[in-house]
Amino acid sequence: MLKKPRTRTFDEVLSELRRLQFDVEKVPGVANQTRISKHGCSIVLERAQNEAGLRMVVRPGPVIGGEIAHLVDRGFQKFFKTSKAEFPATAERLQTLHRFVEELKEVTGSVTLYNEALGTVSDAYLYDRVKGRDLPVAERPTPAWKQPEQH
Repeated sequence: MLKKPRTRTFDEVLSELRRLQFDVEKVPGVANQTRISKHGCSIVLERAQNEAGLRMVVRPGPVIGGEIAHLVDRGFQKFFKTSKAEFPATAERLQTLHRFVEELKEVTGSVTLYNEALGTVSDAYLYDRVKGRDLPVAERPTPAWKQPEQH
């Protein structure tokens, strides 16, 4: 019979991450936040309110220019986006990010969902054909096929 995994404390998780050669460092100028890095990827975690676990502050991503990049899916291709630039997500970088996340989840005892196990999950999905659908109907841009013809 499967046993429910024991929830590790924040300090136990950090100790185990250090043992497995993750870089663990405090975020400068921010209280109670820790940056975890390995394989050129990083995540920011903090102690959970109940002291029994941890909470993700910044989603995992590759470090580009000293900044954790976020994965954006544009339908036809994935991109890593920082505050300064956007880069195409290569298969190698996606595999590295997936390996980092899997190693991190193994240490923290987090559950791996089916869609996450298949591959890397994006932080945002920005398909051009659905752009503006979240706006109120009156504010949505007029689709090209409904615009008056101009000759």
